[in-house]
Amino acid sequence: MASRSSLLLILTAASFVSIISPATSQTCSTQNVLSAEKTPFQTCLDLPELESYLHYTYNATNSSLSVAFVATPSRSDGWIAWAINPTATTMSGSQAFLAYGSGAGAPPVVKTYNITGHNLTEGRLAFDFWNLRAEALNGGRIAIFTTVKVPAGAGSVNQVWQIGGNVTNGRVGVHPFSPPNLNARAVLNLTGTSTTGGGSKTPGNAGWMVKNVNLGVNFGILVLLGTIIIF
Repeated sequence: MASRSSLLLILTAASFVSIISPATSQTCSTQNVLSAEKTPFQTCLDLPELESYLHYTYNATNSSLSVAFVATPSRSDGWIAWAINPTATTMSGSQAFLAYGSGAGAPPVVKTYNITGHNLTEGRLAFDFWNLRAEALNGGRIAIFTTVKVPAGAGSVNQVWQIGGNVTNGRVGVHPFSPPNLNARAVLNLTGTSTTGGGSKTPGNAGWMVKNVNLGVNFGILVLLGTIIIF
């Protein structure tokens, strides 16, 4: 009789865990993230590295990609970033949106960076974008929202994402060099699938309009305000 009671207790506990696990596990399908129009995104992906998530909607009519990138900084004063690389599947050459917390009760700061050579400089990107903002979410997460212009007829884009170190007086610290950080890149198919980076697949990006940025340098070494970052 005691054995039956123990078994019943185990089964009850297992059932309870199975009920609460989906609610507590963090996947893009459980996140209530809405677009600028206050509507759900068409597609969401659990990205393969850094416990990061991408919600997005592709509009073929005006060749735009609306995204919400969600991630948790590795520390309270850390940063997150999501980028598109118009020319390669690497970090070098990426056009990045980077966000970090700005204090209790204040929305996160979000800035744009050209990762185009030896210097990581804040400034204008190689493509049009609009509706850029960042929000603080529950659990210390940050969401970066924006809509970017992609080439007409493009089937995919090269995406890169990252979780970095500390931010001190607006100075962005280096990110870790662990395998998850180095592998946080993929080809994002606009139809809703994602291929992890490093392969030979490239997007249909012949129509990218580059605006006064040098995307030809691809050393994989960046100097960020005096700090060398190796991608």
